Amino acid sequence: MNAPDSVTSNGALVKSTVIGTILQLAMVVAGHYSPAIAGQFAAGGMTISGIAGLLYSLWSRQKATGSAAGGGVVAGGVSAFLGILVSHLLGDVPASVLGLGTAGSAVTGAIGGVIGKLLVPKSA
Repeated sequence: MNAPDSVTSNGALVKSTVIGTILQLAMVVAGHYSPAIAGQFAAGGMTISGIAGLLYSLWSRQKATGSAAGGGVVAGGVSAFLGILVSHLLGDVPASVLGLGTAGSAVTGAIGGVIGKLLVPKSA
């Protein structure tokens, strides 16, 4: 990877992780006050992580599928961990969810990264 690709990739990783974290925190805060939303934490959190991975892949325009998936793991996993941590601190989920929820969200982040790679035109 040359320097311009690295800069693009790093910027995409920061942006996608920040957006994923904002969405995770919005869901967690809403779920703290709404049992209906809290009941969807697992599915919602993994969906958000998949979106973070997808955004990373689209913005970074990774040429290698592994790189797209790897960035998705980071964007999806970090944003989920932060959201779950806040949810735990609010008393809404047990600490055990930190590991399992982060792992599941990292996987969906990777899937989002691969899907994003498939959506980017080959000439990009």
